[in-house]
Amino acid sequence: MSAQPPEISDADRRAHTEIVDSEDAPSHYGERPITEVAVGVLVDAQQRFLLTSRPAGKVYAGYWEFPGGKLEAGETVEQALRRELHEEIGITIGAAHAWHVIMMDYPHARVRLNFCKVFEWTGEFEMREGQRMAWETLPVQSVPVLPGTIPVLEWFAQERAFAGATHSG
Repeated sequence: MSAQPPEISDADRRAHTEIVDSEDAPSHYGERPITEVAVGVLVDAQQRFLLTSRPAGKVYAGYWEFPGGKLEAGETVEQALRRELHEEIGITIGAAHAWHVIMMDYPHARVRLNFCKVFEWTGEFEMREGQRMAWETLPVQSVPVLPGTIPVLEWFAQERAFAGATHSG
């Protein structure tokens, strides 16, 4: 029997989302520094998208998200995405297509999520941090999802003329 993910706190339920233009986004948001994150939205030939669960020991362990990670000093979004997806899920990506940028103001951190669509990759998926993976369509069956994942599901709904709920919860 697997442990249930913790309930999302009221503070996190109210996490602030701001859509920003990547050119105009400030490097600091208020007094807290911004953590830059590259996020891969992998889309397969059947138009499914990949979600991975956050591994044990990380904030929001058990919550579902699009894979990616923090930029290291001097990295571009695409370089960070290539590195993170290879390190975490064992694949080498083709082109990363910049898609959307949002700011998430979580109680523990302020992050700028740089979403890139990826349609081509090589290698076998290997969940190297103990996470799980799921190929999804709308509505998403893997729950709970991180607050930063919800805007992506809404963008997919708009693109795909999907009128129902994008996820549970």
